[in-house]
Amino acid sequence: MASDSPENMLDADAPVCEEHHSPSTNEGFYPLEVEESQQMAEFFSVLADPTRLRLISLLSVSESCVCDLAAKLSVSESAVSHQLRALRNGRLVRYRKSGRQVFYSLHDHHIFELYETVRGYLAES
Repeated sequence: MASDSPENMLDADAPVCEEHHSPSTNEGFYPLEVEESQQMAEFFSVLADPTRLRLISLLSVSESCVCDLAAKLSVSESAVSHQLRALRNGRLVRYRKSGRQVFYSLHDHHIFELYETVRGYLAES
């Protein structure tokens, strides 16, 4: 059985560089700290669900209530509520109440921009 060590994960056909290079020209740029990389990984893990991405696509157009979102996705209101809770906890969506109705929208423009960027990137592939 193959090990999951970094050496075994490399593409066997990929060239391997064995010389040392001068320091990067990106002086002052450092890799992510562990805590920040953990936060980013958690953020992206919230996005790693097709239903959540479909909800984000709908909310990128306009705010909606659970019943409308469920109807547009052809899933139960319970399933939509469950996914919206995960998106809320990840600070990707927010809600506002109007009487007994609850309307959901994207948290802010950053979420919309991220969605549009990834969608455009995949369309180019």
